[in-house]
Amino acid sequence: MFPVRSRAKVREERCPVKNENGTHALSVVIPALNAAATLPATLAALGDAPGEVVVVDGGSTDATAAVATAHGARVVAAPRGRGGQIAAGVAAARGDWLLLLHADTRLAPGWAGAAQAFMVQKPDRAGYFRFALDSADPRARRLERIVAWRCRVFALPYGDQGLLIARTLLDSAGGVGILPIMEDVDLVRRLGRHRLTGLAVEAITSASRWERDGWWRRSARNLLCLSLYFAGVPPRLIARLYA
Repeated sequence: MFPVRSRAKVREERCPVKNENGTHALSVVIPALNAAATLPATLAALGDAPGEVVVVDGGSTDATAAVATAHGARVVAAPRGRGGQIAAGVAAARGDWLLLLHADTRLAPGWAGAAQAFMVQKPDRAGYFRFALDSADPRARRLERIVAWRCRVFALPYGDQGLLIARTLLDSAGGVGILPIMEDVDLVRRLGRHRLTGLAVEAITSASRWERDGWWRRSARNLLCLSLYFAGVPPRLIARLYA
């Protein structure tokens, strides 16, 4: 039989509530799949601010794991599926605060200071960053304004905006759903508007999907996926459309 450990002991082993300099301990969790091309910029943008970075590889056939290790991240293997990968990363992470971040999203300078201020001032809320795309196309700016409106009116940030959340709050909300897609929408809906706060720092996401599929076609597909989710279509079926 395995020895029984108290919750307090498990918490102590993960990470102290604060680092030696008084700042909160933070683990960044990044689900990744064949992300060797975008992951270096994502990791470099984090700098030395996080206590640790956990990259959860869903079975990549490229150099994703090697890239993560070379940048000082800890690599965890998990079955393919973003929700399950994030959940595995959260379970492996040691920090009392978690930043859930996509492998093609890099945070703008100043993110660490904004995050630390948020962790001190609003421990009972989850924070998300301002959506931005790495494209000079005017359609990217229009899409950014639409996303800002969606967050303001519907309190519906997506995973490509990052999510900064205390482990205790995540646990109380039921954790990350083991879903292949829409795990971000599922989580923020459970958190609710009153527990979500936008941070005034950009999360800059790769525009490659929009450039590849067409700006309006990609956006329409995303909206269709969201509509199907709200209509009760299983996420495993929506994932086929989203790819």
